Amino acid sequence: MTMRTEKARKLWRYAGGFALTALLCAVMLGGLSAWFLGSVALAGLSAAALTFNFHMPGALVRLFALGRTAARYGERLTGHQAALTDQTDRRIALFDAMAAAPAVRGAGWQLADQARLADYLDDVEDLDFARLRADLPAMLLAAGLVGSLIATAFVAPPALIPIMALLAVLGAGLRRLARRGEALWRQVREGRREGARELGAILGAVVPLQAERAWPVHCAAALHRFSQAEDDLLALRRAQAWSDALASLLGPLAAVSVMAAAWIAGARTEALLIPVFLAFSWLALGESAQGISRMVAAALRRRAAAGEIARWTQSASAAAVPAAVQPIAALGAASLQRRAPDARPLAQPLALALKAGSPTILAGASGVGKTSLLKQIAGWIGEDVLESEGGPLTAVERRALAMFCPHDAAILADSIRANLFAPDLPDDELWQALDAVELSERVRQAGGLEGWITQDAVSLGEAQRLNLVRAWLTTKPLVLLDEPTEHLDAEQGPRILARLLTRLRDRIVVISSHAAAPGEARIVRLD
Repeated sequence: MTMRTEKARKLWRYAGGFALTALLCAVMLGGLSAWFLGSVALAGLSAAALTFNFHMPGALVRLFALGRTAARYGERLTGHQAALTDQTDRRIALFDAMAAAPAVRGAGWQLADQARLADYLDDVEDLDFARLRADLPAMLLAAGLVGSLIATAFVAPPALIPIMALLAVLGAGLRRLARRGEALWRQVREGRREGARELGAILGAVVPLQAERAWPVHCAAALHRFSQAEDDLLALRRAQAWSDALASLLGPLAAVSVMAAAWIAGARTEALLIPVFLAFSWLALGESAQGISRMVAAALRRRAAAGEIARWTQSASAAAVPAAVQPIAALGAASLQRRAPDARPLAQPLALALKAGSPTILAGASGVGKTSLLKQIAGWIGEDVLESEGGPLTAVERRALAMFCPHDAAILADSIRANLFAPDLPDDELWQALDAVELSERVRQAGGLEGWITQDAVSLGEAQRLNLVRAWLTTKPLVLLDEPTEHLDAEQGPRILARLLTRLRDRIVVISSHAAAPGEARIVRLD
Protein backbone atom coordinates (compact mmCIF):
# COMPACT_ATOMS: atom_id res chain seq x y z
CA MET A 1 0.00 0.00 0.00
CA THR A 2 1.45 3.38 -0.99
CA MET A 3 1.47 6.42 1.24
CA ARG A 4 -0.91 8.11 -1.20
CA THR A 5 -3.38 5.22 -0.86
CA GLU A 6 -3.33 5.41 2.93
CA LYS A 7 -3.72 9.18 2.75
CA ALA A 8 -6.68 8.81 0.38
CA ARG A 9 -8.41 6.37 2.72
CA LYS A 10 -7.97 8.76 5.62
CA LEU A 11 -9.34 11.63 3.55
CA TRP A 12 -12.34 9.55 2.46
CA ARG A 13 -13.08 8.78 6.11
CA TYR A 14 -12.94 12.50 6.88
CA ALA A 15 -15.17 13.28 3.87
CA GLY A 16 -17.68 10.65 4.98
CA GLY A 17 -17.69 12.06 8.49
CA PHE A 18 -18.21 15.60 7.26
CA ALA A 19 -20.98 14.50 4.91
CA LEU A 20 -22.77 12.59 7.67
CA THR A 21 -22.43 15.59 9.97
CA ALA A 22 -23.88 17.86 7.27
CA LEU A 23 -26.85 15.52 6.81
CA LEU A 24 -27.51 15.27 10.55
CA CYS A 25 -27.27 19.04 10.92
CA ALA A 26 -29.70 19.55 8.01
CA VAL A 27 -32.20 17.09 9.49
CA MET A 28 -31.88 18.57 12.97
CA LEU A 29 -32.15 22.09 11.60
CA GLY A 30 -35.39 21.34 9.76
CA GLY A 31 -36.95 19.43 12.64
CA LEU A 32 -35.81 21.79 15.38
CA SER A 33 -36.96 24.88 13.48
CA ALA A 34 -40.47 23.44 13.12
CA TRP A 35 -40.49 22.29 16.74
CA PHE A 36 -39.31 25.73 17.88
CA LEU A 37 -42.01 27.54 15.93
CA GLY A 38 -44.67 25.16 17.23
CA SER A 39 -43.47 25.55 20.81
CA VAL A 40 -43.46 29.33 20.52
CA ALA A 41 -47.01 29.26 19.14
CA LEU A 42 -48.23 27.01 21.93
CA ALA A 43 -46.48 29.04 24.61
CA GLY A 44 -47.98 32.24 23.26
CA LEU A 45 -51.45 30.88 23.96
CA SER A 46 -50.79 30.43 27.65
CA ALA A 47 -49.03 31.95 30.64
CA ALA A 48 -46.01 29.81 29.79
CA ALA A 49 -45.00 32.51 27.30
CA LEU A 50 -43.66 34.53 30.26
CA THR A 51 -41.23 31.78 31.24
CA PHE A 52 -40.50 30.22 27.84
CA ASN A 53 -36.76 30.03 27.13
CA PHE A 54 -36.33 31.32 23.57
CA HIS A 55 -32.54 31.46 23.75
CA MET A 56 -31.63 27.78 23.99
CA PRO A 57 -33.57 26.50 20.92
CA GLY A 58 -32.63 29.65 19.00
CA ALA A 59 -28.97 29.01 19.72
CA LEU A 60 -29.35 25.39 18.63
CA VAL A 61 -30.95 26.48 15.36
CA ARG A 62 -27.98 28.76 14.65
CA LEU A 63 -25.56 26.03 15.72
CA PHE A 64 -27.04 23.46 13.33
CA ALA A 65 -27.17 26.01 10.50
CA LEU A 66 -23.48 26.85 10.97
CA GLY A 67 -22.61 23.19 11.44
CA ARG A 68 -24.34 22.23 8.19
CA THR A 69 -22.48 24.93 6.25
CA ALA A 70 -19.10 24.11 7.81
CA ALA A 71 -19.57 20.36 7.31
CA ARG A 72 -20.52 20.83 3.64
CA TYR A 73 -17.38 22.87 3.03
CA GLY A 74 -15.34 20.25 4.86
CA GLU A 75 -16.91 17.50 2.78
CA ARG A 76 -16.11 19.36 -0.46
CA LEU A 77 -12.51 20.04 0.50
CA THR A 78 -11.62 16.61 1.86
CA GLY A 79 -13.72 14.74 -0.72
CA HIS A 80 -12.11 16.44 -3.70
CA GLN A 81 -8.66 16.11 -2.18
CA ALA A 82 -9.31 12.40 -1.62
CA ALA A 83 -10.51 12.02 -5.23
CA LEU A 84 -7.41 13.79 -6.56
CA THR A 85 -5.16 11.66 -4.36
CA ASP A 86 -6.85 8.53 -5.68
CA GLN A 87 -6.46 9.96 -9.16
CA THR A 88 -2.67 9.91 -8.95
CA ASP A 89 -2.36 6.18 -8.26
CA ARG A 90 -5.26 5.25 -10.54
CA ARG A 91 -3.99 7.20 -13.54
CA ILE A 92 -0.47 5.87 -13.15
CA ALA A 93 -1.79 2.31 -13.15
CA LEU A 94 -4.22 2.93 -16.01
CA PHE A 95 -1.70 4.65 -18.26
CA ASP A 96 0.91 1.96 -17.54
CA ALA A 97 -1.59 -0.71 -18.53
CA MET A 98 -2.75 1.25 -21.55
CA ALA A 99 0.82 1.79 -22.75
CA ALA A 100 1.40 -1.97 -22.61
CA ALA A 101 -1.90 -2.92 -24.25
CA PRO A 102 -1.86 -4.42 -27.75
CA ALA A 103 -4.39 -1.86 -29.02
CA VAL A 104 -2.03 0.96 -28.11
CA ARG A 105 1.11 -0.70 -29.42
CA GLY A 106 -0.68 -1.16 -32.70
CA ALA A 107 -1.51 2.55 -32.81
CA GLY A 108 2.17 3.44 -33.02
CA TRP A 109 5.01 4.86 -30.97
CA GLN A 110 2.77 7.24 -29.05
CA LEU A 111 -0.97 7.57 -28.51
CA ALA A 112 -1.35 10.05 -31.35
CA ASP A 113 -5.07 9.55 -31.98
CA GLN A 114 -6.45 12.63 -30.22
CA ALA A 115 -10.06 11.43 -30.33
CA ARG A 116 -9.18 8.15 -28.63
CA LEU A 117 -7.03 9.95 -26.08
CA ALA A 118 -9.88 12.37 -25.30
CA ASP A 119 -12.28 9.44 -24.83
CA TYR A 120 -9.80 7.74 -22.55
CA LEU A 121 -9.29 10.82 -20.39
CA ASP A 122 -13.07 11.27 -20.11
CA ASP A 123 -13.37 7.65 -18.97
CA VAL A 124 -10.66 8.13 -16.36
CA GLU A 125 -12.47 11.23 -15.08
CA ASP A 126 -15.73 9.27 -14.81
CA LEU A 127 -13.93 6.70 -12.67
CA ASP A 128 -12.17 9.32 -10.57
CA PHE A 129 -15.23 11.28 -9.51
CA ALA A 130 -17.93 8.59 -9.42
CA ARG A 131 -17.19 8.11 -5.74
CA LEU A 132 -18.04 11.76 -5.05
CA ARG A 133 -21.04 11.82 -7.40
CA ALA A 134 -22.56 8.43 -6.61
CA ASP A 135 -21.04 6.43 -3.76
CA LEU A 136 -20.85 9.02 -0.98
CA PRO A 137 -24.30 10.64 -1.60
CA ALA A 138 -25.95 7.22 -1.95
CA MET A 139 -24.41 6.01 1.30
CA LEU A 140 -25.59 9.10 3.17
CA LEU A 141 -29.08 8.93 1.68
CA ALA A 142 -29.37 5.28 2.69
CA ALA A 143 -28.24 6.06 6.23
CA GLY A 144 -30.72 8.94 6.45
CA LEU A 145 -33.58 6.79 5.15
CA VAL A 146 -32.87 4.02 7.63
CA GLY A 147 -32.75 6.44 10.55
CA SER A 148 -35.94 8.26 9.48
CA LEU A 149 -37.84 5.02 8.91
CA ILE A 150 -36.89 3.75 12.36
CA ALA A 151 -37.98 7.05 13.95
CA THR A 152 -41.26 6.96 12.01
CA ALA A 153 -41.92 3.39 13.19
CA PHE A 154 -41.79 4.65 16.79
CA VAL A 155 -43.58 7.99 16.37
CA ALA A 156 -46.23 7.33 13.67
CA PRO A 157 -46.21 3.69 12.46
CA PRO A 158 -49.19 4.06 10.02
CA ALA A 159 -47.18 6.67 8.08
CA LEU A 160 -44.83 3.88 6.95
CA ILE A 161 -47.47 2.53 4.54
CA PRO A 162 -47.50 5.45 2.04
CA ILE A 163 -43.77 6.07 2.58
CA MET A 164 -42.81 2.46 1.81
CA ALA A 165 -45.20 2.42 -1.17
CA LEU A 166 -43.50 5.49 -2.65
CA LEU A 167 -40.05 4.02 -1.98
CA ALA A 168 -41.08 0.82 -3.78
CA VAL A 169 -42.29 2.79 -6.81
CA LEU A 170 -39.14 4.91 -6.74
CA GLY A 171 -36.94 1.81 -6.56
CA ALA A 172 -38.72 0.27 -9.56
CA GLY A 173 -38.29 3.53 -11.48
CA LEU A 174 -34.58 3.67 -10.68
CA ARG A 175 -34.08 0.08 -11.83
CA ARG A 176 -35.82 0.94 -15.10
CA LEU A 177 -33.67 4.08 -15.40
CA ALA A 178 -30.54 1.99 -14.87
CA ARG A 179 -31.48 -0.50 -17.58
CA ARG A 180 -32.59 2.09 -20.11
CA GLY A 181 -29.84 4.52 -19.18
CA GLU A 182 -27.12 1.96 -19.81
CA ALA A 183 -28.36 1.40 -23.37
CA LEU A 184 -28.83 5.13 -24.00
CA TRP A 185 -25.40 6.06 -22.69
CA ARG A 186 -23.82 3.38 -24.88
CA GLN A 187 -25.62 4.84 -27.91
CA VAL A 188 -24.47 8.36 -26.94
CA ARG A 189 -20.83 7.25 -26.73
CA GLU A 190 -20.95 5.33 -30.00
CA GLY A 191 -22.76 8.15 -31.83
CA ARG A 192 -20.28 10.77 -30.71
CA ARG A 193 -17.31 8.54 -31.53
CA GLU A 194 -18.59 7.67 -35.00
CA GLY A 195 -19.55 11.27 -35.71
CA ALA A 196 -16.08 12.49 -34.70
CA ARG A 197 -14.44 9.81 -36.82
CA GLU A 198 -16.48 10.59 -39.92
CA LEU A 199 -16.19 14.35 -39.50
CA GLY A 200 -12.44 14.11 -38.98
CA ALA A 201 -12.11 12.00 -42.12
CA ILE A 202 -13.98 14.42 -44.38
CA LEU A 203 -12.33 17.55 -42.94
CA GLY A 204 -9.08 16.34 -44.47
CA ALA A 205 -10.68 16.29 -47.91
CA VAL A 206 -12.84 19.42 -47.96
CA VAL A 207 -11.62 20.75 -51.29
CA PRO A 208 -12.00 17.49 -53.30
CA LEU A 209 -15.39 16.82 -51.76
CA GLN A 210 -16.54 20.34 -52.56
CA ALA A 211 -15.30 19.94 -56.13
CA GLU A 212 -17.25 16.71 -56.48
CA ARG A 213 -20.28 18.29 -54.78
CA ALA A 214 -20.22 15.49 -52.22
CA TRP A 215 -19.40 17.64 -49.19
CA PRO A 216 -23.00 18.39 -48.09
CA VAL A 217 -23.95 14.70 -48.13
CA HIS A 218 -20.92 13.51 -46.16
CA CYS A 219 -21.05 16.43 -43.74
CA ALA A 220 -24.76 15.92 -43.08
CA ALA A 221 -24.19 12.22 -42.43
CA ALA A 222 -21.44 12.93 -39.90
CA LEU A 223 -23.39 15.67 -38.12
CA HIS A 224 -26.50 13.46 -38.04
CA ARG A 225 -24.62 11.07 -35.79
CA PHE A 226 -23.97 13.91 -33.35
CA SER A 227 -27.64 14.90 -33.54
CA GLN A 228 -28.73 11.34 -32.82
CA ALA A 229 -26.33 11.17 -29.89
CA GLU A 230 -27.80 14.38 -28.48
CA ASP A 231 -31.33 12.96 -28.92
CA ASP A 232 -30.29 9.87 -26.97
CA LEU A 233 -28.76 12.07 -24.28
CA LEU A 234 -31.99 14.10 -24.11
CA ALA A 235 -33.97 10.86 -23.67
CA LEU A 236 -31.67 9.90 -20.81
CA ARG A 237 -32.14 13.28 -19.14
CA ARG A 238 -35.91 13.02 -19.51
CA ALA A 239 -35.81 9.64 -17.81
CA GLN A 240 -33.74 11.21 -15.05
CA ALA A 241 -36.26 14.04 -14.74
CA TRP A 242 -39.09 11.58 -14.14
CA SER A 243 -37.07 9.83 -11.43
CA ASP A 244 -36.18 13.14 -9.78
CA ALA A 245 -39.80 14.27 -9.91
CA LEU A 246 -40.84 11.08 -8.14
CA ALA A 247 -38.02 11.45 -5.59
CA SER A 248 -39.09 15.05 -4.88
CA LEU A 249 -42.40 13.70 -3.53
CA LEU A 250 -40.64 11.73 -0.79
CA GLY A 251 -40.15 14.61 1.66
CA PRO A 252 -43.64 16.20 1.38
CA LEU A 253 -45.42 12.82 1.30
CA ALA A 254 -43.55 11.55 4.35
CA ALA A 255 -44.13 14.80 6.25
CA VAL A 256 -47.87 14.83 5.50
CA SER A 257 -48.14 11.12 6.33
CA VAL A 258 -46.42 11.53 9.70
CA MET A 259 -48.59 14.52 10.64
CA ALA A 260 -51.78 12.80 9.45
CA ALA A 261 -50.96 9.57 11.31
CA ALA A 262 -50.21 11.48 14.52
CA TRP A 263 -53.40 13.56 14.20
CA ILE A 264 -55.55 10.50 13.54
CA ALA A 265 -53.93 8.83 16.57
CA GLY A 266 -55.19 11.72 18.72
CA ALA A 267 -52.05 13.79 19.12
CA ARG A 268 -52.84 17.44 19.86
CA THR A 269 -50.98 20.57 21.00
CA GLU A 270 -47.76 19.53 22.80
CA ALA A 271 -48.15 15.92 21.65
CA LEU A 272 -47.80 17.11 18.03
CA LEU A 273 -44.38 18.68 18.59
CA ILE A 274 -42.44 15.45 18.16
CA PRO A 275 -44.36 14.43 14.97
CA VAL A 276 -43.73 17.97 13.65
CA PHE A 277 -40.03 17.55 14.38
CA LEU A 278 -39.99 14.24 12.47
CA ALA A 279 -42.11 15.58 9.59
CA PHE A 280 -39.78 18.48 8.91
CA SER A 281 -36.80 16.16 9.26
CA TRP A 282 -38.30 14.14 6.39
CA LEU A 283 -38.55 17.36 4.37
CA ALA A 284 -34.84 18.02 4.91
CA LEU A 285 -33.99 14.44 3.94
CA GLY A 286 -36.18 14.74 0.84
CA GLU A 287 -33.85 17.46 -0.49
CA SER A 288 -31.00 14.93 -0.56
CA ALA A 289 -33.15 12.45 -2.47
CA GLN A 290 -33.88 14.87 -5.30
CA GLY A 291 -30.50 14.21 -6.94
CA ILE A 292 -30.85 10.44 -6.85
CA SER A 293 -30.98 10.12 -10.65
CA ARG A 294 -27.57 11.80 -10.89
CA MET A 295 -26.19 9.10 -8.62
CA VAL A 296 -27.58 6.43 -10.95
CA ALA A 297 -26.21 8.26 -14.01
CA ALA A 298 -22.77 8.57 -12.41
CA ALA A 299 -22.79 4.84 -11.65
CA LEU A 300 -23.77 4.09 -15.26
CA ARG A 301 -20.97 6.25 -16.62
CA ARG A 302 -18.49 4.63 -14.29
CA ARG A 303 -19.53 1.15 -15.43
CA ALA A 304 -19.25 2.16 -19.09
CA ALA A 305 -15.86 3.79 -18.48
CA ALA A 306 -14.54 0.75 -16.65
CA GLY A 307 -15.65 -1.51 -19.50
CA GLU A 308 -14.02 0.72 -22.11
CA ILE A 309 -10.75 0.96 -20.19
CA ALA A 310 -10.76 -2.81 -19.69
CA ARG A 311 -11.08 -3.17 -23.47
CA TRP A 312 -8.05 -0.93 -23.90
CA THR A 313 -5.90 -2.69 -21.33
CA GLN A 314 -6.99 -6.33 -21.55
CA SER A 315 -4.25 -8.90 -22.05
CA ALA A 316 -1.66 -6.17 -21.61
CA SER A 317 1.06 -8.41 -20.26
CA ALA A 318 -0.35 -11.76 -19.27
CA ALA A 319 2.72 -13.77 -20.14
CA ALA A 320 5.67 -14.11 -17.85
CA VAL A 321 8.59 -11.76 -18.37
CA PRO A 322 12.17 -12.82 -17.65
CA ALA A 323 13.26 -11.68 -14.22
CA ALA A 324 16.70 -10.65 -15.49
CA VAL A 325 17.98 -9.55 -18.86
CA GLN A 326 19.86 -12.43 -20.48
CA PRO A 327 22.15 -12.13 -23.51
CA ILE A 328 20.86 -13.36 -26.86
CA ALA A 329 23.29 -14.69 -29.47
CA ALA A 330 20.74 -15.28 -32.24
CA LEU A 331 17.11 -14.51 -32.98
CA GLY A 332 14.98 -15.24 -36.01
CA ALA A 333 12.14 -16.98 -37.79
CA ALA A 334 12.05 -19.22 -40.85
CA SER A 335 8.92 -17.46 -42.17
CA LEU A 336 7.88 -14.25 -40.44
CA GLN A 337 4.70 -12.67 -41.76
CA ARG A 338 5.34 -8.93 -41.79
CA ARG A 339 2.49 -6.80 -40.46
CA ALA A 340 1.32 -3.20 -40.47
CA PRO A 341 0.62 -1.38 -37.17
CA ASP A 342 -3.04 -2.41 -37.44
CA ALA A 343 -1.96 -6.09 -37.82
CA ARG A 344 -2.69 -6.26 -41.59
CA PRO A 345 -0.35 -8.65 -43.41
CA LEU A 346 2.35 -6.93 -45.49
CA ALA A 347 3.98 -8.50 -48.56
CA GLN A 348 5.38 -12.03 -48.41
CA PRO A 349 6.70 -13.82 -45.31
CA LEU A 350 10.33 -13.04 -44.54
CA ALA A 351 13.16 -15.34 -43.46
CA LEU A 352 14.73 -13.49 -40.52
CA ALA A 353 18.11 -14.37 -38.99
CA LEU A 354 19.64 -11.92 -36.53
CA LYS A 355 23.01 -12.49 -34.84
CA ALA A 356 24.93 -10.73 -32.10
CA GLY A 357 28.06 -8.98 -33.36
CA SER A 358 26.70 -8.70 -36.91
CA PRO A 359 24.40 -5.70 -37.40
CA THR A 360 21.43 -6.15 -39.72
CA ILE A 361 20.37 -3.29 -41.99
CA LEU A 362 16.76 -3.12 -43.17
CA ALA A 363 16.87 -1.29 -46.49
CA GLY A 364 14.13 -0.20 -48.86
CA ALA A 365 12.11 2.71 -50.08
CA SER A 366 10.00 4.82 -47.74
CA GLY A 367 6.71 3.14 -46.92
CA VAL A 368 7.80 -0.50 -47.39
CA GLY A 369 7.44 -1.21 -43.67
CA LYS A 370 10.96 -0.92 -42.22
CA THR A 371 9.76 0.75 -39.02
CA SER A 372 6.85 -1.69 -38.70
CA LEU A 373 9.25 -4.63 -38.96
CA LEU A 374 11.42 -3.14 -36.21
CA LYS A 375 8.35 -2.84 -34.00
CA GLN A 376 7.36 -6.41 -34.87
CA ILE A 377 10.79 -7.69 -33.85
CA ALA A 378 10.51 -5.69 -30.63
CA GLY A 379 7.11 -7.27 -29.90
CA TRP A 380 5.12 -4.07 -30.35
CA ILE A 381 3.14 -5.35 -33.34
CA GLY A 382 1.55 -8.79 -33.52
CA GLU A 383 2.02 -11.79 -31.30
CA ASP A 384 4.76 -13.58 -33.28
CA VAL A 385 7.09 -16.04 -31.60
CA LEU A 386 10.76 -15.78 -32.61
CA GLU A 387 13.35 -18.48 -31.98
CA SER A 388 16.54 -17.85 -30.00
CA GLU A 389 19.34 -20.15 -28.95
CA GLY A 390 17.63 -20.41 -25.57
CA GLY A 391 14.21 -21.27 -26.99
CA PRO A 392 11.18 -19.41 -28.33
CA LEU A 393 10.56 -15.78 -27.28
CA THR A 394 7.04 -14.39 -27.30
CA ALA A 395 6.19 -10.77 -28.10
CA VAL A 396 5.80 -10.00 -24.39
CA GLU A 397 9.20 -11.48 -23.60
CA ARG A 398 10.89 -9.61 -26.46
CA ARG A 399 9.46 -6.31 -25.23
CA ALA A 400 11.36 -6.86 -21.99
CA LEU A 401 14.58 -7.59 -23.90
CA ALA A 402 14.44 -4.92 -26.61
CA MET A 403 15.55 -1.30 -26.75
CA PHE A 404 13.74 0.48 -29.59
CA CYS A 405 14.92 3.93 -30.68
CA PRO A 406 12.40 5.61 -33.01
CA HIS A 407 13.69 8.03 -35.60
CA ASP A 408 11.77 10.94 -34.04
CA ALA A 409 13.19 11.11 -30.54
CA ALA A 410 10.79 12.06 -27.76
CA ILE A 411 12.27 14.75 -25.52
CA LEU A 412 10.75 15.11 -22.08
CA ALA A 413 10.31 18.52 -20.49
CA ASP A 414 12.78 17.57 -17.78
CA SER A 415 16.48 17.50 -16.96
CA ILE A 416 19.02 16.09 -19.39
CA ARG A 417 19.77 13.35 -16.86
CA ALA A 418 16.10 12.28 -16.85
CA ASN A 419 16.10 12.28 -20.67
CA LEU A 420 18.94 9.74 -20.81
CA PHE A 421 16.72 7.05 -19.21
CA ALA A 422 19.58 5.72 -17.07
CA PRO A 423 18.97 7.09 -13.54
CA ASP A 424 21.17 4.50 -11.80
CA LEU A 425 24.36 5.01 -13.82
CA PRO A 426 27.18 7.20 -12.47
CA ASP A 427 27.86 10.57 -14.03
CA ASP A 428 31.14 9.41 -15.59
CA GLU A 429 29.33 6.87 -17.76
CA LEU A 430 26.73 9.43 -18.80
CA TRP A 431 29.42 11.90 -19.88
CA GLN A 432 31.28 9.17 -21.79
CA ALA A 433 28.10 8.41 -23.73
CA LEU A 434 27.57 12.11 -24.44
CA ASP A 435 31.16 12.39 -25.66
CA ALA A 436 30.63 9.41 -27.98
CA VAL A 437 27.74 11.14 -29.75
CA GLU A 438 29.54 14.51 -29.75
CA LEU A 439 26.99 16.16 -27.48
CA SER A 440 28.90 16.75 -24.25
CA GLU A 441 29.89 20.34 -25.00
CA ARG A 442 26.29 21.27 -25.85
CA VAL A 443 25.09 19.68 -22.60
CA ARG A 444 27.63 21.66 -20.58
CA GLN A 445 26.40 24.85 -22.21
CA ALA A 446 22.83 23.90 -21.27
CA GLY A 447 23.72 23.58 -17.58
CA GLY A 448 25.11 20.07 -17.31
CA LEU A 449 23.17 16.92 -16.55
CA GLU A 450 20.69 18.86 -14.43
CA GLY A 451 20.00 21.38 -17.20
CA TRP A 452 16.35 21.64 -18.20
CA ILE A 453 15.36 20.94 -21.80
CA THR A 454 12.16 20.65 -23.82
CA GLN A 455 11.32 19.38 -27.29
CA ASP A 456 11.47 22.93 -28.67
CA ALA A 457 14.80 23.72 -27.00
CA VAL A 458 16.85 21.24 -29.05
CA SER A 459 17.43 20.83 -32.76
CA LEU A 460 16.43 17.68 -34.62
CA GLY A 461 20.08 16.60 -34.73
CA GLU A 462 20.53 17.14 -30.99
CA ALA A 463 17.35 15.20 -30.25
CA GLN A 464 18.59 12.36 -32.46
CA ARG A 465 21.94 12.25 -30.66
CA LEU A 466 20.18 12.16 -27.28
CA ASN A 467 18.28 9.20 -28.66
CA LEU A 468 21.55 7.48 -29.56
CA VAL A 469 22.87 8.13 -26.03
CA ARG A 470 19.91 6.10 -24.74
CA ALA A 471 20.90 3.24 -27.04
CA TRP A 472 24.52 3.57 -25.89
CA LEU A 473 23.56 3.29 -22.21
CA THR A 474 21.04 0.45 -22.50
CA THR A 475 21.80 -3.01 -21.15
CA LYS A 476 19.14 -4.71 -23.29
CA PRO A 477 20.48 -7.50 -25.58
CA LEU A 478 18.28 -6.47 -28.54
CA VAL A 479 18.78 -2.92 -29.87
CA LEU A 480 16.60 -1.59 -32.70
CA LEU A 481 17.53 1.70 -34.36
CA ASP A 482 15.10 3.43 -36.71
CA GLU A 483 17.02 5.76 -39.07
CA PRO A 484 19.73 6.49 -36.45
CA THR A 485 21.68 8.93 -38.66
CA GLU A 486 18.66 10.97 -39.74
CA HIS A 487 19.11 14.72 -39.08
CA LEU A 488 22.91 14.24 -38.78
CA ASP A 489 25.30 15.44 -41.46
CA ALA A 490 26.98 13.09 -43.92
CA GLU A 491 30.25 12.83 -41.93
CA GLN A 492 28.97 12.97 -38.36
CA GLY A 493 26.25 10.33 -38.77
CA PRO A 494 28.46 7.41 -39.89
CA ARG A 495 31.15 8.40 -37.36
CA ILE A 496 28.75 8.27 -34.40
CA LEU A 497 27.05 5.11 -35.67
CA ALA A 498 30.39 3.33 -35.96
CA ARG A 499 31.20 4.13 -32.33
CA LEU A 500 27.76 2.93 -31.25
CA LEU A 501 28.06 -0.36 -33.13
CA THR A 502 31.47 -0.94 -31.53
CA ARG A 503 29.87 -0.36 -28.15
CA LEU A 504 27.04 -2.81 -29.00
CA ARG A 505 29.22 -5.47 -30.66
CA ASP A 506 28.01 -8.15 -28.22
CA ARG A 507 24.31 -7.38 -28.87
CA ILE A 508 21.83 -8.05 -31.63
CA VAL A 509 21.49 -4.75 -33.51
CA VAL A 510 18.92 -4.08 -36.26
CA ILE A 511 18.95 -0.78 -38.16
CA SER A 512 16.54 0.70 -40.66
CA SER A 513 18.43 3.08 -42.92
CA HIS A 514 18.61 4.75 -46.31
CA ALA A 515 22.33 5.43 -45.89
CA ALA A 516 25.29 3.21 -46.72
CA ALA A 517 25.70 0.18 -44.47
CA PRO A 518 28.63 -0.23 -42.04
CA GLY A 519 31.38 -2.57 -43.14
CA GLU A 520 30.31 -5.87 -41.57
CA ALA A 521 26.56 -5.29 -41.67
CA ARG A 522 24.18 -7.70 -43.34
CA ILE A 523 21.57 -6.03 -45.57
CA VAL A 524 17.96 -7.20 -45.77
CA ARG A 525 16.09 -5.48 -48.58
CA LEU A 526 12.35 -5.00 -48.15
CA ASP A 527 9.93 -4.62 -51.05
